[in-house]
Amino acid sequence: MEWKKLLSEKRIGKEARSGGKKDLRSEFEKDYHRIILSSSFRRLQDKTQVFPLDKSDFIRTRLTHSLEVSSIGRSLAGNIAASLIEMNADPGFGPKEAAAITDILQCAGLIHDIGNPPFGHFGEESIREWFQNNLESLQYKGHPVTGLLTRQQLEDLKHFEGNAQGLRMVGKLDYPVRLSGMNLTCGLMSAMIKYPVSSVEADSASQDSGKRKPGYFQAEEQLFRMIASETGCGKKRNPLALILEAADDIAYATADIEDAFKKGFFDYPALLEELQLRRFPKSCIVRLSDNYDLARLNSVSDPDEFAVRCWIREMQELLILGATENFTGNYQSIMDGSFKKELLCGRTPHLIVSVLKSIAYDYAFTSASIFRTEIAAFKMLTELMNMIVPAALIYDSGIRPGLMEEKYLSLIPGNYKQVFLRNTAGMTDEQKVYHRILLATDTISGMTDSHARDLYAELNGI
Repeated sequence: MEWKKLLSEKRIGKEARSGGKKDLRSEFEKDYHRIILSSSFRRLQDKTQVFPLDKSDFIRTRLTHSLEVSSIGRSLAGNIAASLIEMNADPGFGPKEAAAITDILQCAGLIHDIGNPPFGHFGEESIREWFQNNLESLQYKGHPVTGLLTRQQLEDLKHFEGNAQGLRMVGKLDYPVRLSGMNLTCGLMSAMIKYPVSSVEADSASQDSGKRKPGYFQAEEQLFRMIASETGCGKKRNPLALILEAADDIAYATADIEDAFKKGFFDYPALLEELQLRRFPKSCIVRLSDNYDLARLNSVSDPDEFAVRCWIREMQELLILGATENFTGNYQSIMDGSFKKELLCGRTPHLIVSVLKSIAYDYAFTSASIFRTEIAAFKMLTELMNMIVPAALIYDSGIRPGLMEEKYLSLIPGNYKQVFLRNTAGMTDEQKVYHRILLATDTISGMTDSHARDLYAELNGI
C-alpha cells in the first residue's frame, strides 16, 4: 500500500456545483464539516456508551466518546507522522501526508460508532439475537424468508454489526439527497472500515484482528470494493484503521474506569488493590499512589477522584506512546498488509488495556443495575423488531398493509424509504426482501436511547 492512494480525496457520488466560487478547504476538512452537521452524528448525544439512559452529565455518551476518540486519534496520528518523518521511513511520506492523516483520523474518530444502535453494544447483541431466534419463522408471500436470502444475507442479519451499519450510514443513509450518503472521501471511508471482510469471511477466533467481525453488509459490497480499489487496500486493512482502532481502545479502556469510579462501583483503595492483584505494571501503580499523595499534600477536597482522573490521563499518554512505537516498529508489515495484530500489542500496552477492561467488566458491566437496564433494553428492542420487521417486509411489495402494519410502516423515516426505493430499482420482488429487512434495522439502529424508550412506552400505553 502507498500513501498516495491511501489518502485518496475522491468521492464516489456526484457533488453539487460550487457556482464558480473556489472553496479553499481541503477535502478532509470538508468531510469534517459534513460529519459535524449531520443528524446521525448529533443523535450520538443520546446513545449509550456503557451506562444506558444515565442522567449524570459526567458519564460519557456515544457522542462524547466519539469526540475523545477523534482527539486521541488525531494526537496518535500526529505522533506517528512525526516519527515516520524523523526516521525517513518512507520517501512517499512527508509533511503533506502528515497533515492529511491527522485530519482523516480526526474525522474517522467522529464516525467510528455512527452505525451503532441504541443501548450500546447490548443493542447490537439484541438485534443479532432477534434474527437468530426469528428468521426461521418469518414468511413472505407464503415462503420462508430464509429460502429467499443468500448465505451472506443471512449471515449479515444473524451477525448484525454496528461497524457495517456505520459504512451503510455514511455511504447511503445520511444526506440522501446527495445520492451517496455523506459522500465522504474514499481515504476517510477506508480508514473507518475496521474489518475489511464480509459476514461469511469473518471469524471471531481468527488470529488476524482485522477478520474477527464483518465490516460491511452485502448491500454495501459494491461500495466497499470501490473504496478498496481506489485506496489500493483491497482486502487488506488500511494502516489508518489500525490507528483508529488503537484510539478507540485507549479511549474506552480508560474512560470506562473513570466512569465506573464516578458512579461508585469501586473506590480508590479498591482500584489500587485490584491493580496490584492483577499484576499491573508497578511503575503505573506508583503513579496512581503518587497522584493521591500529591492531592493530600495540597489539601485537595477529593484526593481519591483527583488521583484517579490524573492517572487516567497518564495511562492514555503511555498508551499513545506504545501505539506509536508499535506502528513505527512494524511499519513495513503494516504497509504490506501482513501485520495481523492490534497496535496496542506488546507486553506493557496490552497489559494496561486488558487489566483496565477486566476491572471495568468485573465491577460495572456485571452489576445488578446494568443488568436491570439491559433487561429493559432487550424487551424494548425485541418489541420494536417484532413490530417493524414484518411491516417492512411488505413495503413496496404490492401487498396491502393491514391496519397495524400501516401504522408500523409510518415509523420508518421517509429518507430511509427513499434510499430503499432508489437502491432496489430494477430488482425482482424476491431480491428486495433482504433490503426490506435492512430497512427495519436502519430504522431501529437510527433511534436514540430515549426515542426507543419513549416509542416503546407510547406503543404499549405506558
